[in-house]
Amino acid sequence: MTLILGIETSCDETGAAVVENGRRIRSNVVATQIDLHRQYGGVFPEIASRQHMITITPVIEQALKDAGVGYDDLDAIAVTYGPGLAGSLLVGVNTAKAIAFARNLPLVGINHLEGHIYANWLIPPDWPHPEPPPEPEFPLLALIVSGGHTELVLMHGHGQYQLLGRTLDDAAGEAFDKVARLLGLGFPGGPAIERAARLGDPASFHLPRAWLGDSYDFSFSGLKTAVLRIVRSFEEKAQAGAHAPRTRLITSQSQPVVPHIPVNNLAASFQEAVVDVLVEKTRRAAEEFGVKMVLMGGGVAANTRLREEMSRRLSVPVRVPPVKLCTDNGAVIGAVGYYRFIAGERAGWDLDVVAGLTLPLINP
Repeated sequence: MTLILGIETSCDETGAAVVENGRRIRSNVVATQIDLHRQYGGVFPEIASRQHMITITPVIEQALKDAGVGYDDLDAIAVTYGPGLAGSLLVGVNTAKAIAFARNLPLVGINHLEGHIYANWLIPPDWPHPEPPPEPEFPLLALIVSGGHTELVLMHGHGQYQLLGRTLDDAAGEAFDKVARLLGLGFPGGPAIERAARLGDPASFHLPRAWLGDSYDFSFSGLKTAVLRIVRSFEEKAQAGAHAPRTRLITSQSQPVVPHIPVNNLAASFQEAVVDVLVEKTRRAAEEFGVKMVLMGGGVAANTRLREEMSRRLSVPVRVPPVKLCTDNGAVIGAVGYYRFIAGERAGWDLDVVAGLTLPLINP
């Protein structure tokens, strides 16, 4: 049995977890900062790093306690060293190095993007069967969709990645956040857009899809701009004294930018445009490369509409982690850490953060 302590501080969540053999979650503790950053409409980097300093030690101690283990029971420490906010990453990396040095434990540096992929190797906490689900089969296709990244990756084996496409501008999660601000739905934007969309008609607005020819790249800036123009058109009507039917907002905290804008319909139409492009490009790549399954990961993978459409429109099995494993947490870092550890990888004491870290790619 191999126990890995995974530490994650790439953005605004402080996570620590103990993972057994890369699959079984012995504990998974996350301290979120959403309430701290909501007033800014997004993550404030300096506040995030300071909060990590306050919470990281209690989070790690709680993770060990929940797992029923001590430092002497661990085989290695795995920590995210990029990509992410430099100040936040530094807190996690320096803490992990201190523990590893003090306890004479191996240290493994982990790419945060791999964590989103390897969330699919973890056994769901509510798994009802005595036998674990089978591991994902290679070759497979992984769609990483988060606040900072949208990447379509062909995976030939553990740690063997071939990049097929990535966003040329906004990530999908970033687009959700920006459109949510335009509509007065608050932060974080992904869940807010999804809640509003449930009461809307996705066919109300004909929003653009950036297909980019045969490319597997993504672009969401044009879609965001189209929503902005619609919002401005309603604003101009409001200023001119025109009256349009009011659309009910679904949370008391939400305040529309324009009183009469059909928020729910616009949110539903925007969500449908994003989902349509993500699903169709993934479907086409899955067929072209003959993969055995498709994995999704990242915060946007928690979106119900995306999950439903991906399963409905693809002809190969689709695996998506539970919602709690889509967002940032230490368990996914512990999962990657296990496979890196048994492959013999070790980080030195000079391990430093890399805010713009990319996946380690192989030649196609």
